[in-house]
Amino acid sequence: MAEIAESAGVRRAPIGDADRAFAPSAAAAGALTPLADVSAPAWRALSERAAEPNGYYLPEWELAVNASARGRIGAAALSAWGDTSQLIGLTPVVSLWHACRIPLPALVSADPYGSLSTPPLDRDLAAEAAASLLQQARRSGAHALILRDMSLDGAAMKSFAGVLQRDGMQPLVLQSHVRACLDATRDADELLQEALGSKKLKELRRQRNRLAEHGAIRFDVARESGDVAAAIETFLKLEASGWKGERGTALGQHAGDAAFIRRATEGLAATGQCQIVTLHAGGTPVASAIVLRHQDRAFYFKLGVDERFAKFSAGVQLTLDLTRQLCADPSIRLVDSTANPDHPMIDPIWRGRLSIGDVLIPLRRRDPVVALIHAALGLRKSLREPARHLVRLIRKHREKSS
Repeated sequence: MAEIAESAGVRRAPIGDADRAFAPSAAAAGALTPLADVSAPAWRALSERAAEPNGYYLPEWELAVNASARGRIGAAALSAWGDTSQLIGLTPVVSLWHACRIPLPALVSADPYGSLSTPPLDRDLAAEAAASLLQQARRSGAHALILRDMSLDGAAMKSFAGVLQRDGMQPLVLQSHVRACLDATRDADELLQEALGSKKLKELRRQRNRLAEHGAIRFDVARESGDVAAAIETFLKLEASGWKGERGTALGQHAGDAAFIRRATEGLAATGQCQIVTLHAGGTPVASAIVLRHQDRAFYFKLGVDERFAKFSAGVQLTLDLTRQLCADPSIRLVDSTANPDHPMIDPIWRGRLSIGDVLIPLRRRDPVVALIHAALGLRKSLREPARHLVRLIRKHREKSS
């Protein structure tokens, strides 16, 4: 489907003024609609018809991100409209300068504070929507569109690839990886037995019994807006109490991030698309997680654990209960972990895999500027990769106890 070019990846750089689009050329993002001005009802209707689920590009989530999340505000919108003035495609974008501090004319999918940026395309008009989005990007002055964290085997990617093929072009996959997912159509106990084996499950039962010495174990699911509003405060406290708090990356440690997550979870709870699960030992919450829902898919966003209970594998215990709950839900067929590749906690439990990658889409045939963009991204990656590798090693070590 797409040529593999494992030489570059696109990751978020520190963000300044979001309105500085293509630094050396035209201020192309200024020609696009600010994301905040997109009709939320039209966007919501599109999400219901989307060819591929993505909880992180639901309007209640992404508009909350864009309003206040640290380093993620000020996005614009590539939008496609059908003959009946119906929104048929949408991609939140920022400039390459905004995303990576590379002064070349390209647009990049906006970071939705979750590792999936597959854009919603109307399932009945996906090819038309993809073509219209690329045409709008071209008119804005961009020479390339970079879609980060795309589902490489999904309907949206196939639509973009088909449009490019028709025009004599093809996408470049800048980097790709696989990550854990759960086949929620299966029996949970059978799946966990296959994944973990009798010995590991016995050890986890032993740890759960030890955890129960601190009080009866209870797994709570908050779905209604009021319950979610209370549960998010528990989650924020748990997340900030652990290594994420020490690192300064817990959501509650930044006013803008905290405002985003409160607004987003309450907004999605109102549409039945968010739940917060919490594991208690007696009256003490020991682990909590946020789960988004879109169509027949769920998305495991973040996990917060009370580190005092890490020796009982509190995060794993919560994940086992969540696995059973989602497998028992007939409306959910697949759960995307949205985790890093080779995640030490989730990979052994959820053995399904999704292919995810960053994709560079050229907007003109034989465009030398696209080669410059590709080369610049490759150079940036080569300079940043050693530091990122060290960070991943440190995170894996810390996450093993979650």
